[in-house]
Amino acid sequence: MLERIHARIVTIARERRVVAGRRMRVDTTVVETNIHYPTDSSLLGDGVKVLTRTMKKITKIAGAAGTELRDRSRSVQLKLLEIARAARAKGGQSQEKLKSAYSKLLHATSRVVGQAKRFAEEIAAGVKQSRFLLKQMALEGLREELETMVPLVKQVTKQTRARIFRGDTRTPGKILSLFEPSTELIRKGKAAKPNEFGKMVKLQEAENQIVVDYVVYAQRPNDADLLIPAIETHRAKLGRTPYLVAADAGFYSAKNEATAKAKGVKRVCIPNRSTKSKERRREQKKRWFRNGQKWRTGCEGRISVVKRRHGLNRCRYRGEVGMQRWVGLGVIADNLVNIGRALQKQAPQ
Repeated sequence: MLERIHARIVTIARERRVVAGRRMRVDTTVVETNIHYPTDSSLLGDGVKVLTRTMKKITKIAGAAGTELRDRSRSVQLKLLEIARAARAKGGQSQEKLKSAYSKLLHATSRVVGQAKRFAEEIAAGVKQSRFLLKQMALEGLREELETMVPLVKQVTKQTRARIFRGDTRTPGKILSLFEPSTELIRKGKAAKPNEFGKMVKLQEAENQIVVDYVVYAQRPNDADLLIPAIETHRAKLGRTPYLVAADAGFYSAKNEATAKAKGVKRVCIPNRSTKSKERRREQKKRWFRNGQKWRTGCEGRISVVKRRHGLNRCRYRGEVGMQRWVGLGVIADNLVNIGRALQKQAPQ
């Protein structure tokens, strides 16, 4: 629905001649998910906390039937503090202390996971049950929560063992948050924030800062793979191929430049910073190219504005659908503001 609303707003901007489609600029950014900074110990602590809390709710409804709950929250918290102290310590012995503390934490977490699996099995088998329909439905919902959370916690224990005891930081299916498991670690070369945790988002604009298209990617793509689809989207939504296309060096490739020109783009204003060709360097110093790059830097400003004014720095909704909704609402709000300003300028004084 939000995509349809956004498409209608772009159509209105075109009908009111706010946007003509002669120019296009595109850039990517990261919208962070609403999570704390992920560490192995904090993820294990989160897993124990959630599983224990869910099992306490089950015990409150089903009573003492079946497996008895053993609360390991306090011992796990003490192990987390031990890991924090060992991580801050200096010297050769600190690494041994760290490994020992992680070994204890992993053992405790595995025991909690095993207990949670037994709780889920006993609800399914009818060992833990309630005579009241609503409470039985609540038990089934809590069982689904356990069945969803247990595989995630097991994955966290797997990646923690791999990193701490084998030095392997590239575990397949690595999880950065138990509550937002789709979160990705994205590095865009920022000195102030080298690691960002969220989803990659593409924003492409035309005249008057109107965002013609936005995409939230399930997995981070290569920027160079986005240029030609962006040009095709621009043509589909605005009915013409842009005269000028501007982007940063991440979108450059010789194939992209040739394909864009073949599609009718007259000015492809994308720098190639690794070129050794004198002809290419001379091309990039021409006035039209420098003017195009000056206009391209407006993408950075647009991203900054939608993050500050419309909250796209961090998504407050949950899940991948929530991320799509959050970004869509921010883009729609920004377009409405910019269309209003453009129409105000067009109005007779």
